[in-house]
Amino acid sequence: MRSLLALLIVTLALAALCCCEKGKGTSSQEGSRALLNPAKEVANAFVKRNKRSSPYEWYFESYRRPMEQMHERCENYPPCDYLSDQIGFALAYNRFFGRY
Repeated sequence: MRSLLALLIVTLALAALCCCEKGKGTSSQEGSRALLNPAKEVANAFVKRNKRSSPYEWYFESYRRPMEQMHERCENYPPCDYLSDQIGFALAYNRFFGRY
């Protein structure tokens, strides 16, 4: 199934390159380069993040609260994660890792 999907995607990409080629003296390589290398601003438009304005924000971005660390520990252990859905996080964490 995956090989069929990959073949379909490659076929569609080649068809798009052939159909979208500009005919006024440009070679097929130049046309394909224009399609594969969009402008830097367009390519990175969706990745722009807000800049942090204070050291306070920098600190709390890297600091995780103890309860958040315990939640991650329980989520990474499948029996605890399953049991926390059934009886709650506190009881599941106490059963597998002891008192918090």
